[in-house]
Amino acid sequence: MGREAEYFSKDFDWEKLKQEVESNPSLSYHFQPFDSIPPSLPSPSQDSQAWNQFHIRHSTGRERRYLLKEFPELLSCDEYSKVLEVGCGNGSTTLPILRGTDNITIYACDCSNEALERANKMIEVGNVGSVAYRFHLFHCDFSTNGFPKWLACDSCQGNFLQKQHDQFPDDEENKDTSLNNSSSLGERKCCTGGVDFITLIFTLSAVPLHRMPSAIRECFSVLKPGGLLLFRDYGLYDMTMLRFEPDKRVSFREYIRSDGTRSYFFCANTVRDLFTGSGFKEHLSLNIVVSNQQIAELGRVCIEFGFMGNFRNPFDIILQNFVH
Repeated sequence: MGREAEYFSKDFDWEKLKQEVESNPSLSYHFQPFDSIPPSLPSPSQDSQAWNQFHIRHSTGRERRYLLKEFPELLSCDEYSKVLEVGCGNGSTTLPILRGTDNITIYACDCSNEALERANKMIEVGNVGSVAYRFHLFHCDFSTNGFPKWLACDSCQGNFLQKQHDQFPDDEENKDTSLNNSSSLGERKCCTGGVDFITLIFTLSAVPLHRMPSAIRECFSVLKPGGLLLFRDYGLYDMTMLRFEPDKRVSFREYIRSDGTRSYFFCANTVRDLFTGSGFKEHLSLNIVVSNQQIAELGRVCIEFGFMGNFRNPFDIILQNFVH
């Protein structure tokens, strides 16, 4: 196992990076208005097939050991907490969560059947012990079909909205409520009763921009009041973005690879608008940190958020420069 990355809050000037990148003539095409007619959008089945081929070619992946350090809420969660991992890929996010705590049951989904097979294999060889009872895989493209009703049925979703108003009134003294309030939000016979956490780790950027709002609303609909959505994805000026050739640019900040997979590169305001538009609320200010593993002049830039799934509770924002 390799050494974990270390993170620093100093010696990184975001405005300096922005100026250096945008003033570089060889990179100017990334920031010009997009006047071309966008190519025809791939169908969801084509998206799934592209990611199937991706996981066939990239048969191995690194465990994201930084995850619990960056999202310690996963370690301090209540017993019997439920996590929905959206876009689980090869299991590199699932494995450290299962290693880190016995309190969590994970429901992991992906639009690629090949990815699900890889994830299952990674968990099997991960020496986690017996996890069959708290690790469940299922196929789902949350950006087109939504989540299955066994995760949170229509009745429970309606109850979530009502309880958000009942449990989080305007007075501040009632804001501290457990994620696992078994008396009101316990597991139901009709479904799992929703989830306490959702992880979106390098997933949303692979969704076509026009489908992102509905995909985020789907996440909000299955997250319990007080639940936390943990988000990490590619940020503007990331080295992956800057390495795309002009012909791979299909829209503003959106690119498609030769294999048909796509990436969008976020700024903090875009992420903020997408999530607050679905009911999430902001809390802490923006922080910038840098990894000791950044590569030469082109570093890895990532945007990371935590969102609370109700109308009152906050989310945290961290903008990170690190190696993925």
